[in-house]
Amino acid sequence: MSASPAPQPIAALANKFLMAGVAGLAVTALGLAVSPAQHVALSYLVGVTYWTAIAIGMLLLVFIHHITDSGWSTVIRRQYEHGLSAFKWLFVLFLPLLVCAWVKPGLIWPWMNTLSQIHGGVTVGDDPLYVKKASFLNLNMFTYMTLGFFAVWVWLSARLRKASFTQDTDGDAKWTFMNRKTAAFGIPLTALALSFAAIYWMKSLEYHWFSTMYGVWFFANCMRAALAFAVFITCWLYARGDYKGVFNTGHFHALVALAFAFVVFWAYVTFSQYFLIWNANVPEETFWYNIREHGDWLWVGMLLLFGHFFVPFLAWLRYRNKAERKPAAIISGWVALIILVDFCYNTLPALKDAHDEPLPFLSINLLWVLSSVVGVGGICVWSYLKSFPTAKLIPIRDPRIVESLTHHEATAP
Repeated sequence: MSASPAPQPIAALANKFLMAGVAGLAVTALGLAVSPAQHVALSYLVGVTYWTAIAIGMLLLVFIHHITDSGWSTVIRRQYEHGLSAFKWLFVLFLPLLVCAWVKPGLIWPWMNTLSQIHGGVTVGDDPLYVKKASFLNLNMFTYMTLGFFAVWVWLSARLRKASFTQDTDGDAKWTFMNRKTAAFGIPLTALALSFAAIYWMKSLEYHWFSTMYGVWFFANCMRAALAFAVFITCWLYARGDYKGVFNTGHFHALVALAFAFVVFWAYVTFSQYFLIWNANVPEETFWYNIREHGDWLWVGMLLLFGHFFVPFLAWLRYRNKAERKPAAIISGWVALIILVDFCYNTLPALKDAHDEPLPFLSINLLWVLSSVVGVGGICVWSYLKSFPTAKLIPIRDPRIVESLTHHEATAP
């Protein structure tokens, strides 16, 4: 019987993802020679927002672990903490969008240039709805708020990581209490930051639209994306042999069950938003859906309805699909893909043709979306892998580690 191949060294794997990231970013940049700058910029915005959502979800999962004093999730918490190292790179990767906003206002977000023409030839500056929102929707406020979002996320992540990694060395319980306090004020700070980020980065692309559920929708996708990648990470670590004897069936089932819960939560939030807007039938709200019910965007909407909810919901009703790695990873991969489609659905219809109709979903812009996702994702995974060797696989001196290791005393699938 031949021995199984040794796992690939982390450093070599990290370099491969770094090269993939650089290549993806280079392809996106080359897109400027093929497509209009606005098209490439919005596609890049989708890629950066997608990976930022994953990092935000991991930050919230660490907060939830600490604020609930959870036991079972202790063995996986360290992987979220490694994922948080990506925030500083996500800030760097968002900077080109900020520079573009200052160099060419209105290219990405039309309201940044008051001379931009909107429906009927009216300029943004003459639009009564913009005038009402001008104190919030202006370039200075956008810049300060975006810098503030990343400052909050980077600072909170650094506090959590420092306390957790230091506890591995001295075993002092004070670090657990420190992280619990960080979670107590970090949850509302992060909730506000992610809500305003979603409004500024995506919702304001069509600033006439009103929705009080948008921040909650973004939160739901952050959690779903982070949990999907948590499934990938645990499967990868188990295949490498790191998690054998550490991460058992009980842990895996609890993780996927949490992902299943957020499938239902996303459906509730999304349906509530649609139903309230449909029921009120106010033009300032309904137009957003109306323009997405024509052409191939209608089919994208149907894909989201069935693919975002019914497929994972029905699949995860079966216990085997929640307790075994292969089916859970396949379903999680589908969820991660559909979340990307959801971000495209919320962003790309802002691109209009000469008749003021949204450009089709199936266009060359999808290439720039994919290259951006690969580019930004490569940098984020590289950051995770660079952080991976800097701390123990699990928080070995956490007060809950024994309870976590014996969770359900089950054998890993």
